[in-house]
Amino acid sequence: MKLFVGLGNPGARYAGNRHNIGFMALDRIAADHGFGPWKKAFHGLVAEGRLGEEKMLLLKPETFMNLSGQSVQAALAFHKLPLADVTVFHDELDLAPGKMRVKQGGGHAGHNGLRSIHGHLGEAYGRVRLGIGHPGHKDAVADYVLHDFAKADAIWLDDLLRGISDGAVALAAGDATRFMNAVALRTAPPRSSTTTAQVSQVSQVSQVAPPAPVATPEPQDPRSAMQKLLDKFR
Repeated sequence: MKLFVGLGNPGARYAGNRHNIGFMALDRIAADHGFGPWKKAFHGLVAEGRLGEEKMLLLKPETFMNLSGQSVQAALAFHKLPLADVTVFHDELDLAPGKMRVKQGGGHAGHNGLRSIHGHLGEAYGRVRLGIGHPGHKDAVADYVLHDFAKADAIWLDDLLRGISDGAVALAAGDATRFMNAVALRTAPPRSSTTTAQVSQVSQVSQVAPPAPVATPEPQDPRSAMQKLLDKFR
């Protein structure tokens, strides 16, 4: 068994917050891959299911963000899982909205949920860092992460969550590269060959020199040769 942990704060008040993107990721995986219902356990909510060949436990701690480590420690102790089999999904201020990175071990970078897990278990677990952007000043961070995503974020957020669900089987199997590729296909899909061809044609047309202007013939002089001669001496 492997454990996916989503970080967030419990209750409807926080459900749409930027800080709860970890919860959102697990909800999408559970819904798309036919996991069982969410049940209370380990100071949180858990759902069981399979991702490919792997038996999985999804955990959303309900201890509030700053005490997430208590919930994760309880789940690991009960199932006797090594810390290396844990992957934590969390919001990341240092990544642009919609960007994602996968990391194994390392520091907590000031994230309170990770800080709590570090304190209870150490740092040798995997992380899926989900970019939410930065408000621009450290004094604005708390208010920023505890506010809902803006309506304008809906498109990239849905693409990111769908990509995570698409690649969940690969992540459970330990194939981080295939997981990231699955996410990229949702968040930055390649242009189709038709689109590329159309762009190429437009480019070629724009490079063709414009047709040369057609010369306008000068009007013919109706005077006779004698009249032209006489007009010169007038």
